[in-house]
Amino acid sequence: MEVILNIYLIIENGMVVGFKAKSYKQEGDDYDKIQFLKERAAGDFESAVKFDAPQNERGKFMKYSMFAKFEKQGMHFQLFEEIFRTCGVPENPLICVTPVVDGEVFNQ
Repeated sequence: MEVILNIYLIIENGMVVGFKAKSYKQEGDDYDKIQFLKERAAGDFESAVKFDAPQNERGKFMKYSMFAKFEKQGMHFQLFEEIFRTCGVPENPLICVTPVVDGEVFNQ
């Protein structure tokens, strides 16, 4: 069994203002686990646990465009460290990241 996560980026007016996460213990191959998470993404949002989004020294939230740069470089995992600790996931966990833009869950 592996702990896997649905993680939500809460985006308001182009800024990442929060995260939410829901964890599962699941068996199977990575493809099946990702499908499992995607199927539950829209429904999990309301029951997911809320986490703070990073802010700069002036208390400003990160622009989504900056998050996208982190993601392209594979550095977005650093922003989820509190989520990973709280959920007790191993290094390099399997996650599904879903943006929630101005209240709408964008589920692929």
